[in-house]
Amino acid sequence: MPTLQLRRNDRRRHLVVCGDNPLTFRLVDELINRYDEDVTVILPSKQANYGPRIAQLSRVKVIEAATPDSAAFHAAKLSTARALALLGSDDAGNIHAALLAQDINPDLRLVLRQFNMSLGHRVRTLFADCAVLSDAAMAAPSFVAAALGREGPTHIRVSGRTLYVVRRDEVDASRIICGLADTTDQTNADLLPVDEHDSDLVLAFTNGSSVEKTVSRRRGRLLAAVRRNFGSVFNRKVGVAALSLFVLLAIGTTMFAMFGGYTWWNAVYETALDVAGAAQPLDSLPVINKITQVMVTIVGISIIPIITAVALDAVVSARLAAAGGPQGPFRDHVVVIGLGQVGVRVIAQLHDLGVPVVGIDRNENARGIPLAKRLGLPVIIGDASRDDTLRAAYIGTSRALVTLSSHDVVNLEAALTAKAIRDDLLVVLRLFDNDFARLVERRFDINVSRSVSFLAAPAFAAAMVERQVIGTIPVGRRVLLIAEVPVGDGTGLNRLTVHQVEQRFEVRVIGLQRRTEQRLDWQPSPDHQLVPRDRLMVVATRGGLGQILAGSISSGQ
Repeated sequence: MPTLQLRRNDRRRHLVVCGDNPLTFRLVDELINRYDEDVTVILPSKQANYGPRIAQLSRVKVIEAATPDSAAFHAAKLSTARALALLGSDDAGNIHAALLAQDINPDLRLVLRQFNMSLGHRVRTLFADCAVLSDAAMAAPSFVAAALGREGPTHIRVSGRTLYVVRRDEVDASRIICGLADTTDQTNADLLPVDEHDSDLVLAFTNGSSVEKTVSRRRGRLLAAVRRNFGSVFNRKVGVAALSLFVLLAIGTTMFAMFGGYTWWNAVYETALDVAGAAQPLDSLPVINKITQVMVTIVGISIIPIITAVALDAVVSARLAAAGGPQGPFRDHVVVIGLGQVGVRVIAQLHDLGVPVVGIDRNENARGIPLAKRLGLPVIIGDASRDDTLRAAYIGTSRALVTLSSHDVVNLEAALTAKAIRDDLLVVLRLFDNDFARLVERRFDINVSRSVSFLAAPAFAAAMVERQVIGTIPVGRRVLLIAEVPVGDGTGLNRLTVHQVEQRFEVRVIGLQRRTEQRLDWQPSPDHQLVPRDRLMVVATRGGLGQILAGSISSGQ
């Protein structure tokens, strides 16, 4: 007990979080309940937005301020804080607040939420201790995977190696790193089961052959996309006219061959002579030949304009589709509602995978509109909860609907309207409240629900306590995390074996960097005894990560 108290007192320097949104609420809850931290929150009002929910959390102090300025930071006692998270939606505003905070406390750890990650990576170099994260970037792969009927994002880059999530029966056993989940019960998957062989969902590493197969599949998807898009811009009436002329041409050629002793080339030649008014007049031919010759003449005169019309119609339709909504019958596409911070990443990733996309947003200045235009993706400006808007996006022939508005009610209304049009439609629904999401899935037969803040909060929390979450693996509505865990002097991990760590915490050790080596051992011995300055690479549940990170904090730090 004295050792635990010493560790708690040493960590008592509080954490400060600035924001008033779902991510702020999730992060504060994570820090308090998973990491046993004291948290001060700076937000505009306790009575508005997420203020009431945040104020109700235990062991949280709330500072009301319109913006996170110097006065607010002094009120939050930032000079004695360990870390500050800036979670506003304005990238420039978060950077400005970080610069103010550094002047007050140069040793402060900063965690910045940024949408523009290329800017964020450059900004990070301006601060001594700074982590830059994007909740949209973390969550988007999960929505894409759900729309395509997959369990989770396919690839994760970790320490120079590409890992991917796959079904156990779809990969060679020699490439499996660890079991992830037993998804037999799709509504309540068993994460990191005690017996790894119970896991039907596993984490594996790629090799040359798997990469080649992936490239081949992408090419296949691209060709399929080309075929689908050609069908969507091809005018059926003009096509029928062209086909009819070709049929007449075939009939005329057959009649020449059967009744007139004419070959194809003779028929064309003599027809050309008649059209030119040369020798071999029509009167000198048998009646059957006259009829067939007239038929071929008509076809010959008409076929070139028809072919030209088909080509022009396809080009015009394609340009109209790129400029506005889809102008022809779309099939096997994904309809994405809400082209904000998450939506823009989802449409980009679907496009990269060769999947046709139709976007819907009520705001013509939404963040994703310029990208959609650059990629040639059709976008409909309108209310996604209206029947006519969804029908204009050809929801009836789509493969999935993804609703990514920031409002739960808007997303649910759009999903229910779409299900009324087509009850077997795969719907991926963005919702904040996890309990509400569970009820919606069961009562309204909605296939999949996701929460951006739920997926991203664990990584932000780990960054706040100076631990690095490398990747996230969504499994249903829950999430697994890949993280680095250092072993410090006098910690609960010191002298434990790798096997004991896995037994004591809800984790799988997938890599070990020994203190005397630079490389990562991807197959550490279960009997290896941990010593200070070793580093573990683990896959963990949310609770397991909190436990192992608490155990990795030294009582002497």
